[in-house]
Amino acid sequence: MALMASSLLNGERAVVLLVLTRILYSAAFSLLLLEAISLAFLVFAAFFVEISVENSTSKPKFSSRPGASSGILLGAVTLPAVVFSKLVQLSRGLPLQEVALAVFQYQKFLFWITYISCFSVLLFLGVIIQHSSSSRVALKCTITFVILGALVYLILPFDASHYALHFTLIFMWMLSHGVAAVKLIQHILCTFPSCASIGEALLVTVGLTTYFGDMLRSTLVKIVQYWMPSEADERYSVKRSEISTIIQGYLLGFLLFPLLFKVSAQIANRLISLSSYNARIWNEKGRSVLFFTLLAVSSAAVIPLWVQFVQDFQVHPLWWVFEFVFSEPLKRLSLCIYWVAVICISVHRFYNISRSSKVERILLRKYYHLMAVSMFVPALILQPNFLNLAFGVALAAFLVLEIVRVWRIWPFGEMIHHFMNAFTDHRDSEILVVSHFSLLLGCALPIWISSGFNDRPLAPFAGILSLGIGDTMASMVGYKYGVLRWSKSGKKTIEGTAAGITSVMAACSFLLPLLASAGYIQNWSSLLLAVIASGLLEAYTAQLDNAFIPLVFYSLLCL
Repeated sequence: MALMASSLLNGERAVVLLVLTRILYSAAFSLLLLEAISLAFLVFAAFFVEISVENSTSKPKFSSRPGASSGILLGAVTLPAVVFSKLVQLSRGLPLQEVALAVFQYQKFLFWITYISCFSVLLFLGVIIQHSSSSRVALKCTITFVILGALVYLILPFDASHYALHFTLIFMWMLSHGVAAVKLIQHILCTFPSCASIGEALLVTVGLTTYFGDMLRSTLVKIVQYWMPSEADERYSVKRSEISTIIQGYLLGFLLFPLLFKVSAQIANRLISLSSYNARIWNEKGRSVLFFTLLAVSSAAVIPLWVQFVQDFQVHPLWWVFEFVFSEPLKRLSLCIYWVAVICISVHRFYNISRSSKVERILLRKYYHLMAVSMFVPALILQPNFLNLAFGVALAAFLVLEIVRVWRIWPFGEMIHHFMNAFTDHRDSEILVVSHFSLLLGCALPIWISSGFNDRPLAPFAGILSLGIGDTMASMVGYKYGVLRWSKSGKKTIEGTAAGITSVMAACSFLLPLLASAGYIQNWSSLLLAVIASGLLEAYTAQLDNAFIPLVFYSLLCL
């Protein structure tokens, strides 16, 4: 019995269950009873699916990243836990009237969206992978569960006079998210084989469907407000910041851009009849011209028109960004100059080291984590709104560069590919290079999520602390001085984990006096538990820690 329990409850699963227990314990059950029960149910369902998939003797239908476990439990509960922790935080502001009821209700709506998306994927994995049934069975199960989830959400407080509209909107929206999540994870795992574990693909799937579904929801609300002003419900019209709208619009536009380019290239090839020699020239030069023309038109006209419609900008969104930057030119331009100098010096130095020395790739990449700390901490303290915008610009630039690299767009595609290969490791592949995305998002997401009401000043620093300091120190100390390993097959050492936990606690002790103006009195035992839990998860997980650790640490810091 003890042997069976130990095989079911490995280190990663034990830490995840500890984290979820801490989150559920902190909930105000008078406000979040249904959500807490649903989250606990999701944990048990994900636990069961992960064990079933990993113990299945049938041939897997998807090629996951080599060396990684399935990670289904961690991937399924991370985003719902983040949204639930934010709900716990907002519930503390309701009695103080620092949080509007509409904001709290909309956060509940986001929780159910992530919950439906995760559970739909779990049903898909359980039915398709384990039992090898047809996709129609999984789709029917998904629709059934979405109906149940929509009915559960509908019993929350609402205006009875708009019951029909509420029911239709909520049901259709949750149904679309559930089906979209299933289709998207199929696309990710089939189109990019061996690039991610199932848990990592699940996290990306739910994140994309929730984040960009929110942008599409805002678009639909604006359409409803335009055509039927009397039917527009304030419950679904939470005020958004200009920066968040610009970032969402451009990121969604760039993610859809490869589809536009592919269709346009196919049309151009059919319209132009060329000899074999001219066709070869067209495939290189012509595709490049078409690519950058479409990119310029999309960036300067198509995406800004969409963003302007959603947010009611009085000027062109790019002009708004220009005015925002130059509203405080000395501070913001100084930060830009500082960032460019740090990036140029660091990239030049590290690239030369990677080509001429035998420094391990894992250590070389950790230098970028330290670079992130030096860049982001001053900006987060002095210019948090500008840092939000800068994260969006950097992520959009990364997306464009990755598209150019994957499609080998002349003349930059091959150069970018060879340059990126100098910093890849076993978690990257020839198809996708994701490490720089995960580092940037790991630092940015806690800051973006913390917008609005935030009575925990350390929460926005979750990514910078866990990745820039904790993960870096754990890797360096573990690599140089580590002897005692957490497991026989793993590389993580107890010495490295202890160094990571100690360094994060030291950084928190340094930051808290600087953030004393927030008026928050730190509970040190709660902070220590959050640091230890995230450190142990980093030690045990075989998933991409840049993606999961910051979100888990943020969830615990919100409590």
